[in-house]
Amino acid sequence: MWRFFPNAFNSCRKLNINSNLVDVQIGSYFTNRICASHMYATACSKMVEEASKRNAASDMLTDSFGRLHTYLRISLTERCNLRCQYCMPADGVELTPTSDLLSQDEVVRLGNLFVSAGVNKIRLTGGEPTVRKDIEEICSHLSELQGLKTLAMTTNGITLARRLPKLKECGLTSLNISLDTLIPAKFEFMTRRKGHQKVMESINTAVNLGYNPVKVNCVVMRGFNEDEMCDFVELTREKPINIRFIEFMPFDGNVWNVKKLVPYSEMMATVA
Repeated sequence: MWRFFPNAFNSCRKLNINSNLVDVQIGSYFTNRICASHMYATACSKMVEEASKRNAASDMLTDSFGRLHTYLRISLTERCNLRCQYCMPADGVELTPTSDLLSQDEVVRLGNLFVSAGVNKIRLTGGEPTVRKDIEEICSHLSELQGLKTLAMTTNGITLARRLPKLKECGLTSLNISLDTLIPAKFEFMTRRKGHQKVMESINTAVNLGYNPVKVNCVVMRGFNEDEMCDFVELTREKPINIRFIEFMPFDGNVWNVKKLVPYSEMMATVA
């Protein structure tokens, strides 16, 4: 994975991680008052443009093991309409000013440059990508890029049901919906918000609109939802739903406790 982190001193720093993913995180870590998104977009754009002139598929998107990276993930915003305990504090996080986030035009330009260099799958993430008012327009423009095969989104599903018909019209081809429990009271406890029924409605809407499969991401935590794993698997029996169980991981802003960790091996044994 090539992960690009904007930085006040080095606007396009690279870290080599083992995956076939190119991750663009926008609007974070800028501490000065210059237009960070423009500086970042310009720096990354120049990198891709220069690589394209040199036949980028063998340079910009190929790692030291000879693997071609064809998957680009773009974080559209830090904003989210939930406050999941494993994700952020109850009071939220300090947000980057909207003026410092990549604009719609910059997102599309960046997507176009990477697709021209060999990327064929783009995933839109956040934060919560559906809180961006221009999400439909972003999807519409990205879906028109010549060579792009998949346009995906990872979402919490809170507002997705009412927006999904239009998003599908705009070219959104794949969905991951986050849901950690099938019990409304536990959902409210974990997310510090109401909305369980809205997420279930979004999953059903996606199925009815023909998304196949609808992917559901579930973070498994001991003492909270590990007893629901088989219930989640049951969702796949009669509907085109794939469940992805995810280990609880520590990072800045969440309440980490190793006792909550359910290792992957234990998950496999539970559902086997």
